[in-house]
Amino acid sequence: MVQPPDKFLQHLFETGIDAVSAKICLPDHLPAAPPGRTIVVGAGKAAAAMAQILEVVWTGSLTGAVVVPYGHTANCKSIDVMEAGHPVPDEAGQRATNHILQLVSSLTSDDLVIALISGGGSALLSLPAPGIALADKQQVNQALLRSGAAIAEINTVRRALSVIKGGRLAAAAHPARVATLIVSDVAGDDPAVIASGPTLPPPSQDLSATDILNQFEIAIPDTVAQHLTKAMPEISNRTAFERDSVNIIARSTDALQAAAAEAQHQGWEALILGGDITGEAKDVAADHARQALEAARFRDSRSPPLVLLSGGEVTVTLGASNGDGGPNTEYLLALGLALNRDPKIWALACDSDGIDGNSRNAGGYLTPYSVYGAIEMGLDPTGLLTAHRSATFFETLGHTIVTGPTLTNVNDFRAIAICAGAH
Repeated sequence: MVQPPDKFLQHLFETGIDAVSAKICLPDHLPAAPPGRTIVVGAGKAAAAMAQILEVVWTGSLTGAVVVPYGHTANCKSIDVMEAGHPVPDEAGQRATNHILQLVSSLTSDDLVIALISGGGSALLSLPAPGIALADKQQVNQALLRSGAAIAEINTVRRALSVIKGGRLAAAAHPARVATLIVSDVAGDDPAVIASGPTLPPPSQDLSATDILNQFEIAIPDTVAQHLTKAMPEISNRTAFERDSVNIIARSTDALQAAAAEAQHQGWEALILGGDITGEAKDVAADHARQALEAARFRDSRSPPLVLLSGGEVTVTLGASNGDGGPNTEYLLALGLALNRDPKIWALACDSDGIDGNSRNAGGYLTPYSVYGAIEMGLDPTGLLTAHRSATFFETLGHTIVTGPTLTNVNDFRAIAICAGAH
């Protein structure tokens, strides 16, 4: 191998991120130009980068605004880039949502709305339904984030408490045509789930917002409880969306396939375990450790190195703990403990947006010596895992990966390297 395994895995991560960047993915999915105006709106971690590329490749005039988390900006000339709170909504998100709704009001059937949507958009489009204060919505949102609920469940609640999600942005733009371009951060790539689907009718579901809040035993303010008893009906008339178009321009499998192709180009075998893996980080890590150890048993010095790739979105149920880190480093620490210092196996786990949970890291990397090295430094790896303090483990070792915001978001990127012939 030309590169050490940790550097090689970081190279695969960078390859995957580049493959799902706006500069690569957006130009091939432009809608037809309208006879009237083109208004650009958007929300999410990739929205500013998408807007920037759109300005470069669009041949006509356009105006608009997108909202992104703080620090996820890009330079645009005709499209305003606004920043707001994520994952907990704030007043800046309220103002941005109002502005976006105003931009799409009073349009005609000759006009076109291009909606640039990516993960993070749900928290950013934070205008609550009438009667609900922002503080109430923040309380519910924070409790959901700590509960271990899946993103689809969280977004079901968010839709119920919003005036823009669940197709209501498209309804506000009617009769204009709406072309939605999406960078997917959800398992299964359901466009109605991503950012709570502001331009699409909501997906059918088994559980209501009230059911989900009860399932995770989340206490809610009286204003939220009252609203849910008379919540605004979700948009179910799909004829209102007949002229609209939806394209997912980037997803987890795109990043994984690009990484697999690069690995094979460099002489590795590559196996994609799945691009939409979900579940508790520790449980997924245990399963992947089992698969990695099984694969390692049958490889010797004559075998080419193997990399196991996976994506999706694992979760962490914090309970009473504040935690330190995110799902990717929790997965990685659990993986290291389960691998029991196997000398052949290295690993990486990062969030493709560049931010893992509440840390400043994208994630980290694991060597066969990480757990032993941490113990030598006085750390208790098992205790840190139990306390959800995985970032402390990797930061102390110097095994974090820091990218800053990548301006895309297809969620988790995981790679396990099995290096043949290691002893």
